[in-house]
Amino acid sequence: MSLDRPLPVRRVQPSGAPDDEDAPWYARIPAVRQVMEEGWDLDPVTILVGENGAGKSTLVEALALSRDMGPEGGSIGSAHSTRPSEAELRFRLERDVGAGRFGFFLRAETMHSFYTYLEENPGTRPEPRFHEMSHGESFLSLVGDRMFKPGLYLLDEPEAALSFTGCLALLAHLHDLARSPGSQVVLSTHSPILAALPGATIWEVGEWGMRRCAWEELDLVLRWQGFLDDPRRYLRHVLD
Repeated sequence: MSLDRPLPVRRVQPSGAPDDEDAPWYARIPAVRQVMEEGWDLDPVTILVGENGAGKSTLVEALALSRDMGPEGGSIGSAHSTRPSEAELRFRLERDVGAGRFGFFLRAETMHSFYTYLEENPGTRPEPRFHEMSHGESFLSLVGDRMFKPGLYLLDEPEAALSFTGCLALLAHLHDLARSPGSQVVLSTHSPILAALPGATIWEVGEWGMRRCAWEELDLVLRWQGFLDDPRRYLRHVLD
């Protein structure tokens, strides 16, 4: 995929981080603080991986809020909100001239309430009946229904609802989307399948902050490989 095409978000500009004693909780997360202090260059496909609490979802959520997407999922201008819990963090974004202006945020943990929001606020065309589908089927249907034209697509841990084959189906869709002019994908995931999206720039986040990493060197991949090679070795430590 071309790296010189117009991108909806080329760069997150640094905004500075307050002193530790005055910092809100999210500014104490090393990865978030690094972005606030140094900025963050985004590519056509950017993937975030790391442990729970490392800041992946906070960064994706802040991108969504900075583009006026619903914090619990939805397109630009979405008013869907049940219980506000998002960080009061917004970025100053650098956008390329001519880039797509559409955007959609898929936040796995809030999709059930988002489907209800869609039912109660129907558009001009019939919506798929998401609540009548399985969890994984509804995710893939939403992706196919909402993610198809030029724009910015943010996904927070979409593998939560998907089987192995479901992850492969989503990967194929995102690959096609990322190759289309004017589209950009930012994805946080615990799935080594989704992290293998061809052409993606992968950032591993943790106590060190953020660092670029090759897929085969990710802790995520190495641990899955080790477990699948010898589950008993891992289970012995966990169960004993």
